[in-house]
Amino acid sequence: MNKKLIVIVLMLVFGNFLMAQDNKNIYDSEKDAKLQLEEAIKTANAEGKQVLIQIGNNNCPWCIKVHEFYTADAELDSIINENYVLVFINCSKENRNLEVMQTLDMPQRFGFPVFVVLDSTGKRLHTQDSLYLESKKSYNKDYIKRFLQAWTVKALAPENNK
Repeated sequence: MNKKLIVIVLMLVFGNFLMAQDNKNIYDSEKDAKLQLEEAIKTANAEGKQVLIQIGNNNCPWCIKVHEFYTADAELDSIINENYVLVFINCSKENRNLEVMQTLDMPQRFGFPVFVVLDSTGKRLHTQDSLYLESKKSYNKDYIKRFLQAWTVKALAPENNK
């Protein structure tokens, strides 16, 4: 009986350890979201890029899934790195970042994750409900690619839209 109990306890401890290792912490509830945005806007301005904000939290499986989806795909990851300064803004019970959410016109109303695109001056250009980027039980590469390409500096340049 004692051996069974020890095995069960070890399985629970080891299982929790593995789950903790597997948990991707891309959102930091301790970070000052306002400061994060100020830094991202400054960087975007210096590099001639837009700001791409991914809003969500670490307890949201779809938030982690979309991040893993686009970082695992070389083409999508390249589009983001070449055209955007990527920022992860936490919105959870621990820290809702309501002041920043208000300045972004309350994007959390769409659920999580939600994306917001800002230009290099901090002007909000677009809010993207991630539901429209999904396909079945994952994400659709073509939908994400189209979304990302539609809001680049180049795509919005007047000379490219005649």
